[in-house]
Amino acid sequence: MLFSNTKISGFFKASLSLLLIGFLFLSGILYVLMELAEGVLHHEKFLIDQMAFGMVREFSSPLFKQASHWITYAGSVAFMVTASLLLAVYLLFFSRFSRWLGIYFIISMGGVSLLTKGLKSMFNRSRPEFLGGYDGSTSSFPSGHASGAMVFYGFLFYLIAISGLNKIWKWLINGLLALITGLIGLSRVYLGVHYFTDISAGFLLGLLWLMICIAAYEITFHLQNGVRAE
Repeated sequence: MLFSNTKISGFFKASLSLLLIGFLFLSGILYVLMELAEGVLHHEKFLIDQMAFGMVREFSSPLFKQASHWITYAGSVAFMVTASLLLAVYLLFFSRFSRWLGIYFIISMGGVSLLTKGLKSMFNRSRPEFLGGYDGSTSSFPSGHASGAMVFYGFLFYLIAISGLNKIWKWLINGLLALITGLIGLSRVYLGVHYFTDISAGFLLGLLWLMICIAAYEITFHLQNGVRAE
């Protein structure tokens, strides 16, 4: 018998509360994302976008602009593709983690790219007026930098969380990863290539997809261990 009904049933019963909490959280993310999407479809003007650009104008400086150029590169396609390939190779062939983790990482990065491109084509939101001539070649909603950064750095966050590192190092590294992710989103607003709502939608989309992929990996991993135990 490949699967033990008792073990599988026990796994799902033990995880039921977490699954319910996760479902509610995902539902909340999806609701906010759909509200933003509906507003964009109806060409609404969001107050938060105007406030964000007002703050950019207030704190504009050559130093902040240069720093934003450096930070935004950490969420660029070139950087993400290179870093993702390296991480995928490490997870598949050199790490102590299950190879399923590498497979789901590839699915997470490939999936968020396809989802973001599909939504960009669907909404076709025009970019804001560019600040400093920093251009953007695709539609504005949702932000690909934000969605990609959320999935990539979020997956790193998860890897650190399940690693054997000391708790202090986990807090320090994951705090840095969270800071980098947030700064990438803010840099896109500061450079004028995205509205704040584009960034918010990108983060929400990335978080939604990231949680689905991690949950799928966790289920696969536990079921696989159950089969091996048989």
